[in-house]
Amino acid sequence: MDQINALNTNLLQAECWVFDLDNTLYPATSDIFAQVDEKMTLFIAEFLSLGLEAAGKLRKDYYLEHGTTMAGLMAHHGLKPGKFLDYVHDIDLSTVSTDKALDEALSRLAGRKIIFTNGPADHAGRILDKLAVRHHFDAVFDIIIAGYIPKPKPEAYDALVEMHGLKPDKTVMVEDLARNLGPAAALGMTTVWVRQNEGPDVTKDPDAPVDHVHHIVDDLVPWLAQLTA
Repeated sequence: MDQINALNTNLLQAECWVFDLDNTLYPATSDIFAQVDEKMTLFIAEFLSLGLEAAGKLRKDYYLEHGTTMAGLMAHHGLKPGKFLDYVHDIDLSTVSTDKALDEALSRLAGRKIIFTNGPADHAGRILDKLAVRHHFDAVFDIIIAGYIPKPKPEAYDALVEMHGLKPDKTVMVEDLARNLGPAAALGMTTVWVRQNEGPDVTKDPDAPVDHVHHIVDDLVPWLAQLTA
């Protein structure tokens, strides 16, 4: 019980909240990232002259090996990331809409708020505008600012901490992928895993170890609302 109380105190006394974007601030059921996955496969098929099945396999393999598919393409095929990022994030966002409950919960949540995403800032901005919560966030730390080093590479977290002057023991990180919380916990951050309804896609990690996860929630907005009530 004392450990649980200490973890809750870390949440309530946090000076900064670091939020992942995709499948975290909006539900995975919106299928936004499924569109990104499809466009990545199409891009790889054209870029490397592969069939769709081979391109899809390579997308998954590079994701697992490098943290993002893009990082694998850069390492093995000399991909210039700008065109890739523009192409794969040119998607239909109609399934994302204003989230009044999220807006209200964030308004009651003390401390700075930062987006930490393996995507580009312009994609994050469009999502935040659709949710009508952009005004709550002080900054977006995206894959470009990170020098194209993706989560869960520790260097990206170190750069985030340095750029924004974070105190890890006063910071909470919220993510839908458990593996991306490991480096945050190693730095001393309190971690929250948004364990959404996970399907068979490789971008989910149902078998990931969770010893570095301090809180597990199945739906972010009700949890934040209860925390900030």
